[in-house]
Amino acid sequence: MPGTGAAALAWALLAWALLALPPSLPLPQPRRPRRVAETEAAFNTTYADWVDADLLNIYAFNHSVRRNRTEGVRVSVNVLSDHKDLPVLFVVRQKEAVVSFQVPLILRGLYQRKYAYQEVSRTLCQPQTKAEVETQHFYVDVSTLSLNASYQLRVTRVENFVLRTNERFSFNATAAQPQYFKYEFPEGVDSVIVKVTSAMAFPCSVISIQDILCPVYDLDNNVAFIGMYQTMTKKAAITVQKKDFPSNSFYVVVVVKTEDEACGGALPYYPLSKNASPDEPVDQHNRQKMLEVMVSPAITSEAYVSSVLFCLGIFLSFYVLTLLIACWESCRQQKRRGLLAAMDSPSLDTASLLGHARSIPDSFLGHTPYDSYGYGSFGNGSSGSTEGVTDSLGSAEVPYGYVGQEQFKRRTPSAPTRPLSIAMGERSLENVAGRPRLDSLSSVEEDDYDTLADIDYDKNVIRTKQYLCVADLARKDKRVLRKKYQIYFWNIATIAVFYALPVIQLVITYQTVVNVTGNQDICYYNFLCAHPLGNLSAFNNILSNLGYILLGLLFLLIILQREINYNRALLRNDARALECGIPKHFGLFYAMGTALMMEGLLSACYHVCPNYTNFQFDTSFMYMIAGLCMLKLYQKRHPDINASAYSAYACLALVIFFSVVGVVFGKGNTAFWIVFSVIHIVATLLLSTQLYYMGRWKLDSGILRRILHVLYTDCVRQCSGPMYVDRMVLLVMGNIINWSLAAYGLIVRPNDFASYLLAIGICNLLLYFAFYIIMKLRSGERIKLIPLLCIVGTSVVWGFALFFFFQGLSTWQKTPAESREHNRDCILLDFFDDHDIWHFLSSIAMFGSFLVLLTLDDDLDCVQRDKIYVF
Repeated sequence: MPGTGAAALAWALLAWALLALPPSLPLPQPRRPRRVAETEAAFNTTYADWVDADLLNIYAFNHSVRRNRTEGVRVSVNVLSDHKDLPVLFVVRQKEAVVSFQVPLILRGLYQRKYAYQEVSRTLCQPQTKAEVETQHFYVDVSTLSLNASYQLRVTRVENFVLRTNERFSFNATAAQPQYFKYEFPEGVDSVIVKVTSAMAFPCSVISIQDILCPVYDLDNNVAFIGMYQTMTKKAAITVQKKDFPSNSFYVVVVVKTEDEACGGALPYYPLSKNASPDEPVDQHNRQKMLEVMVSPAITSEAYVSSVLFCLGIFLSFYVLTLLIACWESCRQQKRRGLLAAMDSPSLDTASLLGHARSIPDSFLGHTPYDSYGYGSFGNGSSGSTEGVTDSLGSAEVPYGYVGQEQFKRRTPSAPTRPLSIAMGERSLENVAGRPRLDSLSSVEEDDYDTLADIDYDKNVIRTKQYLCVADLARKDKRVLRKKYQIYFWNIATIAVFYALPVIQLVITYQTVVNVTGNQDICYYNFLCAHPLGNLSAFNNILSNLGYILLGLLFLLIILQREINYNRALLRNDARALECGIPKHFGLFYAMGTALMMEGLLSACYHVCPNYTNFQFDTSFMYMIAGLCMLKLYQKRHPDINASAYSAYACLALVIFFSVVGVVFGKGNTAFWIVFSVIHIVATLLLSTQLYYMGRWKLDSGILRRILHVLYTDCVRQCSGPMYVDRMVLLVMGNIINWSLAAYGLIVRPNDFASYLLAIGICNLLLYFAFYIIMKLRSGERIKLIPLLCIVGTSVVWGFALFFFFQGLSTWQKTPAESREHNRDCILLDFFDDHDIWHFLSSIAMFGSFLVLLTLDDDLDCVQRDKIYVF
């Protein structure tokens, strides 16, 4: 039948197709079921066992948990088999948490280096209980894919898991065996300080403060995930406030890092054999650290209040003292006016601390007048002369000169004369009184010259004289000079605004980052004496800068009072204000006071978060203060030729630029130190030339030819000494000091370049100040009581201030962990540390230094300017 044949054919084709197929793969054998071995385990028992891919070991533990007592439980394992590719997995199952880890434990270091640990210990997170007593169970599961792995397991209770206040506790830790402990705030304690110490700097470790939460992050690769933390070598300290932890308790976590690079140590040798893979983990063997922890109460809120009051009391007392001195001067002035009224005698002004007038001639008070003091002697001259405000028409020539030098002719009165009625050649002081108050006898009169060349020639004649008087360098119109020196104040005020606003914004950001991330390695505090307030981590370091601001403001008030008194004298056409004493210009004084206030503000900003990136906030205005003091000292007797505000601030900006470049690139950079030393020496030579020739020289293409000509004529053809001996002595000493400092920097290459640069400025300031004092006394001038007391007191305060400055409580030149090795406890009121004392004393010393500059030449207020010598 056809249908039957077709069906047979189809079956035949199907059979042939099946026979043509390749042989099928063997079906997988069904996997044997994993065996589970459960053991009722006990604490403090070591279980030596084995496990393979077909076996799962479960250890069941139970323990009693009390509501008012916390006990730590620690699981320790040691895998004896060396199967790094097939580790053993341990899983600890608790009521509210699961902890899992593999052994060998692989931790990564810098550049993704791998380190393997065979022995691992972990402390279990303790869940809270509301019952008085509760029995809790937890299980340890052990599994692996290895054919056979042997291990040891031990579960113990942690002794002293809860830290006690003011009690030390010692323990060991490794990278694979971290430790953490619990601390509970006692009643009445709002903040504590956690101190961790170690006798060994390495291995590097991390201290973390974490809230009572599970899991606890206690490994090198996750300890920074939560809470506050800082690296540590030998010291660590973290202040913890109760308000930050709702449970009124926290964990102190100690982790040993796999490498020491974060603490300033060297990276370990990473051995790689020829046959080893670059990813092969390295066994660090016994990398263990012994540590000691202690938690002690921090200061109370009453300590904050008393410290603030103490700080305010110190500096406000200067306001009270200044007010008392002003009242005393006012009473003394009233008495002298009464005496003068009784004697029917004209009054003479002398300066006081606030610029009040003194109304009795020095000869009446028993002082020796200035008319015939000898230049070069310390005596005050003849006692038979009068006040010496002006010269007489019948004056005689008398010898006047340096000891051992050519005599300088000087006029002294040949007969006693009445003060204020003595003629000066063809012009008397009576005529001066009728002149406009802003003109003076030493002003440059425009009608006296036909061209600018004549004025320039006159400058060359006057400024190159062998012996100069202040009148020779006070010839410019007072209105011009007043505006010139007021620019110093307005410029520094503008700089202060534009500098301070971004600084404040930046440090607020720094503090916010510290508070949010908990990374306390960002800021270099003295953590053993860092008292937080609000969002600020070290309020005491900020508060101690208050002295700069308050004393700077007081100095500005003193200058304002002086300027008011001086302007009143000008309105009265007082001859002494017009023609006597050092010319009064207050712009630089205002700039100095503003700089002192800005130093306090920016130093406070720096101490919000002191670190490598904002160091210049603390030093910028120190450079400016040093520069302004030197300019003011030079301006006293060189008012016409002092630097303009623009050039002065440009030079100071260049100094700050070098400061930043030196800190960033100068450490160990020979090329930088060579370039800086050359610039330092060249700048010293140019400044010396400018000072020696009083600005009457030119830096052009013919400078070398002129130098060779001077050397040939003065050293080869004839051996002649310098024309300006005093200036030459000062400049030679200045060059020796600056060349020595340049050589020191080039040879030693100090790490703290900012302090090195500041030391250069301070050394030059002290040298010039000492020279000024010596020359002042050598010229027969005297130092009055108030500046003398300021000099002595300021020197003593500077000495103590520098002692505290060099204590070095922290340094951003090192790693944060190494910096903390220098940390020390508070030494004043349990609130202020050594650096805070430096702030107190240095602000007082700077204020005293400013007063010295202000009052140093008050003895010359009744001496005519053509009798005051320039040096």
